[in-house]
Amino acid sequence: MNLLETHGVEKRFSNHLALDDISIAIPKGSIYGLLGPNGAGKTTLIRIINQITGPDKGEVMFDGRKIEPNDIYRIGYLPEERGLYKKMKVGEQALFFSQLKGLSRQDATKSLKYWFEKFEIQSWWDKKIEELSKGMAQKVQFIVTVIHKPELLIFDEPFSGFDPINTQLITDEILELKKNGTTIIFSTHNMESVEQLCDHITLINKSKNILSGQIDQVRANYGSNVFEVAFKGNLETLRQNLNGTFDIFNVNTEKAIPRVQVRLQSASDSNKLLQSLISSVEVLSFNPVVPSMHDIFIRVVQEYNKAHGLSLN
Repeated sequence: MNLLETHGVEKRFSNHLALDDISIAIPKGSIYGLLGPNGAGKTTLIRIINQITGPDKGEVMFDGRKIEPNDIYRIGYLPEERGLYKKMKVGEQALFFSQLKGLSRQDATKSLKYWFEKFEIQSWWDKKIEELSKGMAQKVQFIVTVIHKPELLIFDEPFSGFDPINTQLITDEILELKKNGTTIIFSTHNMESVEQLCDHITLINKSKNILSGQIDQVRANYGSNVFEVAFKGNLETLRQNLNGTFDIFNVNTEKAIPRVQVRLQSASDSNKLLQSLISSVEVLSFNPVVPSMHDIFIRVVQEYNKAHGLSLN
């Protein structure tokens, strides 16, 4: 079942069409990657989901019905541009935001104590936000985003300002939230994080949804019929048996187990390739080379822009 859906959402600002017929479906308990170049329309869609602005056309469905104003209490939003008040103390501000999200002061204090201890930031309580680094402030912002245990969390570039250790800390927390049933929209330009965290993705470009799907299926669909082979035997014998039929490249014989990559003319040639390999060497592994989300992102955006006569920037 889907927690959130958008149906034919359109949004225009003056003469600029920010979103054009955007329909997505986000399953409950999933991490959904919302991807796209700068200016593609991602932030506009997030603002519509948060009811900061409304669509000109289309509708947003939340938990099986049209979204309502009170649903905002069931959503947590961590924006890319942080919204903390620099002159306020950390604890005072965290309490303020927690109460805005419907928690009593007593419940907010109890929950904040738990999170501050978990992140080992108890000593920050009486510091002003302006005394914190960007990464430190980001931790506080993360806490006030999740404090009311929302059913839907929206993270827009959540790792901005974090070093690798704190990036892993927040990654672990996001995975724990998912484990506990939270649905998450994850917007980022870091494709490694997308591969690590996301179950499904939508790629928005020039206001349109140009690619959606389950992430493993998307990567499989954009495979290039390349297989990596680890083998034991003579490389020249392998070359002779495959030469003229298959394209061999990325030869690596420096390690104990040599590997080569082989490109097929079509996916149906994989059995033929395997038979040729077995007659040449001892095959230790035979695996398709799946493209990264980074490569797919660039390929799909460039192909779309070229097909529609649009700027590649």
